[in-house]
Amino acid sequence: MLGTLVNFGAIIIGSIIGLVFHKAIKEKISDTIMKGLGLCIILIGIQGALKGEDTLVVIASMAIGAYLGEWIDIELRLNQLGNYAESKFAKEKNGKFSQGFVTASLLFAVGAMAIVGSLESGLHNDNSILFTKSMLDFISSMIFAGSLGIGVLFSSFVILIYQGSITLLSSFVAPFLTTTVITNMSCVGSIVIIGLGLNMVKATQIKVANLIPAIFLPILFQFFR
Repeated sequence: MLGTLVNFGAIIIGSIIGLVFHKAIKEKISDTIMKGLGLCIILIGIQGALKGEDTLVVIASMAIGAYLGEWIDIELRLNQLGNYAESKFAKEKNGKFSQGFVTASLLFAVGAMAIVGSLESGLHNDNSILFTKSMLDFISSMIFAGSLGIGVLFSSFVILIYQGSITLLSSFVAPFLTTTVITNMSCVGSIVIIGLGLNMVKATQIKVANLIPAIFLPILFQFFR
């Protein structure tokens, strides 16, 4: 759990620094920075998606995962959680809390480093991937907190639960995680990241959180090959 705890702390510290210095950045500059970051996230997603090996599994995972996500309506649940936290902890209700909470939660949780890093931590006590991710999330949280507010800080608790759960359950799921499965999971996660980036540049309004179940479906599809 050490890697996850370090990642948790890095997001909190980065967010606090971003919140302290956010007033030094004008709103129009902040908006441009967010769109620039969105383009970078799209690039990261494309790079990861191109590593996929099984297009049919990826397509099936996205289709079924989207159905499950819409049925559960994960996006709504996350927004409700964000709104609840905002009502309890945020002094200024500017509508950005939930946006920052959901956007940061997805950015920090969706991706190969979160999944593979947590597995390596649980299976081999190797935290190197999560330590690297912590540094990236530290920098990202500073920028995002400066633009989207305190909701970014509260996303750290989602990461603590999400990555911590994967680490604790790693010994149970390890037999099912072949190299191909992990690659397909990473590919699907990267496509979800592309959707997040498109939302950030305001090109789309995709319910990205509702696509999260798709990331884990390649585990099931291996039994039908």
